[in-house]
Amino acid sequence: MKKVLKSLIQYPLYIISLLPFRVLYLLADFLYVVIYHVLKYRRTVVRVNLKNSFPEKTEEELKSIERKFYLNLVDIMVETLKMASMSASTLQKRLNITNKELIQNFYNQGRPVMIVTAHYGNWEWGSPIISSLYPDPCMVVYKPISDKNFEQILNGWRSRFGAIMVPMKSTLRALMTNKSNTFCLALVGDQTPVRSETQYFINFLNQRTAIFLGIEKIAMKMNIPVVYAHLDRVKRGFYECHLTTLFENPKETQEHQITEGHTRFLEQIIIKKPEMWLWSHKRWKFNELQGDVR
Repeated sequence: MKKVLKSLIQYPLYIISLLPFRVLYLLADFLYVVIYHVLKYRRTVVRVNLKNSFPEKTEEELKSIERKFYLNLVDIMVETLKMASMSASTLQKRLNITNKELIQNFYNQGRPVMIVTAHYGNWEWGSPIISSLYPDPCMVVYKPISDKNFEQILNGWRSRFGAIMVPMKSTLRALMTNKSNTFCLALVGDQTPVRSETQYFINFLNQRTAIFLGIEKIAMKMNIPVVYAHLDRVKRGFYECHLTTLFENPKETQEHQITEGHTRFLEQIIIKKPEMWLWSHKRWKFNELQGDVR
């Protein structure tokens, strides 16, 4: 029954993904009207998040960011759908990594790389582009969702060019079993930690924010260089990614230095172009908990 249900979802989505980008963006324009104006999807969450993050901005400025965010959101939805059938060459034309040699330089030294990104720009194209450009294994850490049928479909799209999908709780085990000296470990750094693991907070976007410590723990344990991938939109349907080495030798860092580093790096990116971040995410739901605050 589960396989039948999965097929009923998967095959129609694949057929839609075959449509040209120009048609998919017409669909996105329609979705914007439905999601923003009709369904008002998480508008309260978005408005509260924006207002708390940018108390210095006027209502008009916040409303402009809000509208741009939803326009970005629907584009990401159809672009993610396009992953079901998009070729590697098409992906590489539409997402250009400006300094792809940075990763290769670490590989040439026999070192793996940890790539950290966020729910910014079109983050879903990140894992396919890395696995399409480099022959070395690319392990992508993801947070499991309740709808297992959709999770399997989405992970199938993400791994079409060879990426290895790893549930968050299985990250260390996957690293230990990987026998390759050179590999990429890709993580989304702005995930909200589960309540039981919420121990560390910093002031992020003017709010007390629970921060996921897994990136730092893995990097320091295995001394994997931490590289931030900043994906930004150049124009509709086209993106540019710039890689920045944040920490080349994590074992030489102090406690929480890596966590502070990648979080502050993201914060500056969001401030410059806030509409590209995922404001509908309930990022500050654990603010009532006690914890260390920086």
